[in-house]
Amino acid sequence: MTHHPSPAFETLEVRLDGTIGTLELARPDKLNPLSATCLAELAEAAGWFDTTDARVVVVRGQGRCFSAGADLSTFAGPADPRYSLRDAADLGRLMADAIEGMKAVTIAAVRGWCVGGGLVLAAACDLRIAAADARFSIPEVDLGIPLAWGGIPRLVREIGPMRTKDLVMTCRPFGADEAVSAGFLTDVVEPDDLDGAVDELARSLAAKAPYTLWATKRHVDAVTSAMVGLDRSWGDADSLAFAFRDPACNEARTAYLAKRSAS
Repeated sequence: MTHHPSPAFETLEVRLDGTIGTLELARPDKLNPLSATCLAELAEAAGWFDTTDARVVVVRGQGRCFSAGADLSTFAGPADPRYSLRDAADLGRLMADAIEGMKAVTIAAVRGWCVGGGLVLAAACDLRIAAADARFSIPEVDLGIPLAWGGIPRLVREIGPMRTKDLVMTCRPFGADEAVSAGFLTDVVEPDDLDGAVDELARSLAAKAPYTLWATKRHVDAVTSAMVGLDRSWGDADSLAFAFRDPACNEARTAYLAKRSAS
């Protein structure tokens, strides 16, 4: 078995135990926001796991939630000088594509809130198990931006077009029971059982021949990609860039952020 030292990241922690990897969002004090740095590091981590013997990678957030979604401070503050507006808007799509394209089978372990871009990250994983008290929300429309990062086709793939329209347009929070009945989750377990259930599934999968896992994953992804047209998501960045400049979208975003600050 080849030894691959774990890389150091600013916003993530990654490790490999034999053929089972762990990828953790590691800013629990901020509820694991998906900043530009975090999105770029997630894509880099996915590439690193592809160089290892990992057959299964568990994706989770440290602390009390999976992820609070895109870093809201980026909407109010100056743009990241490392990226143009469009390049920054495209980081989420590149992240989701990298996670979904990993050779290893990915399992999202969802605890607490899974919001917006965090839900897209979970949707890019192959399997998803959540604690019974997990909560989901897609607030992008209330923020005056479209759901991007390939989120629409991934949701259509997992839960169908009508439920996708409902959850994305209403922005209403929903619980683990609704998420599993919609087909978004593999399973729901009691909060204290989440780590054990994810570990049991990871070990069961890692015991199988890696080629058969990879072939099954690639075959299913190829079929569903043709169905939902993930390749068209390259244009999501342009939709985001437009929304950042549209007066009505800016008004909605300002009102949403003001309401968040007051609560």
